Amino acid sequence: MSTTFEDQREPAFSHEDIGRIHAHAKVAPGEIAIGVVIGRTSEYFDFFVFGIACVLVFPSVFFPFESRLDGMLLSFAIFSLAFIARPIGTTLFMTAQRRWSRGTKLTIALFLLGSATAGMAFLPGYTVIGNWAIGLLAFFRILQGIALGGSWDGLPSLLALNTPPERRGWYSMLGQLSAPIGFMIASALFLFLHAQLANDDFLDWGWRYPFFVAFAINVVALFARLRLVVTEEYTRAMEERELDPIGIFDMLQRQGYNIFLGAFAALASYALFHLVSIFPLSWIALGTTQSINEVLAVQIAGAVVGILGIIASGMIADRIGRRTTLGTAAALIGVFALFAPWLLGGNKAAQDAFILVGFLLLGLSYGQAAGSVTSNFEIRLRYTGAALTNDFAWLIGAAFAPLVALGLSSRFGLAAVSVYLLSGVACTLIALRVNRALATRE
Repeated sequence: MSTTFEDQREPAFSHEDIGRIHAHAKVAPGEIAIGVVIGRTSEYFDFFVFGIACVLVFPSVFFPFESRLDGMLLSFAIFSLAFIARPIGTTLFMTAQRRWSRGTKLTIALFLLGSATAGMAFLPGYTVIGNWAIGLLAFFRILQGIALGGSWDGLPSLLALNTPPERRGWYSMLGQLSAPIGFMIASALFLFLHAQLANDDFLDWGWRYPFFVAFAINVVALFARLRLVVTEEYTRAMEERELDPIGIFDMLQRQGYNIFLGAFAALASYALFHLVSIFPLSWIALGTTQSINEVLAVQIAGAVVGILGIIASGMIADRIGRRTTLGTAAALIGVFALFAPWLLGGNKAAQDAFILVGFLLLGLSYGQAAGSVTSNFEIRLRYTGAALTNDFAWLIGAAFAPLVALGLSSRFGLAAVSVYLLSGVACTLIALRVNRALATRE
């Protein structure tokens, strides 16, 4: 099937409209894509730095009174707070944008994100200030989530509306490249520090360095994004595409169902996201099959495989459609879920295969996870709708994945990972089916 619902629902413009848009807002899709990749890489880097630290650092520094397993579970609980706060941040900063401007909102959000991440680097451990250390870590994590919600700039939506119909799959995947790139940089930094420093030095001061780096990366990303979003060409392009924030309640009243339909349509991809990036590190760290450094090295290789998978998803989607690609990838994730306990519970080679194959499937799925259903939104609602859909996809699919997977696996075995992934696959396939039914009805 080569024609999919998103191809039919993208807005149609008259020749006069197209001429007016090109005359006033000559914005190349490739330029938009570069802005999306640069901006989102910094955000993913911040989040993956925290996720890796939940395994390597926080159990010893902030939860020394618990076992290593319980320390990781408590760290993962704090990890989830940012995803809970993210829709709140979107709501607050949408209001700020309506009152001031997109550039002001983005500046505040990225400085808040960088400051919250860098603030974690200064935190004393539990042995120094007790429960205050845990409370401040949770506070900074919530600020990260609020800031990430506020960093939505509408560029992914502008990219989707500004690309040729036959190339939408390709351009949709470009912004998704930022996830494996951010993970690869974060993993490489931790690998270098963990390999070069004695364990006491790493836990004392070495782990703080990636959190400092996050602030610098956010500043660079801020200026790179501002160079795009505040220019006259981009402002006109946004206005002509009606990509401006509207009230959240208005959004929910008019097409709120699309937010949850979009979130569940990508659930298999988002469920897999942290199960191949953060969870394997925690599970293997608790065992003795291989060292932390070996796992980090394999995960860096996995990120490269994920990048290749994302690129492949763009080419495949342009041939068979984005939703067909997403549904097929979900089915493959379901097959992968059946073998997950055997792979992750096996020897080093099997565990490495779990990571590498998992990243490949993640790339194929995640490459088309954004925008597969947001094309259903009316144009006027798309800016806010796409932001909230993204927020809830992360909240429902990925926020609790490391916590649930590690908690259930430690108690009931790795079969719990299979159940978790299969539930995500079922939600994705059902949501895509419902979406197609709505398309047929309309």
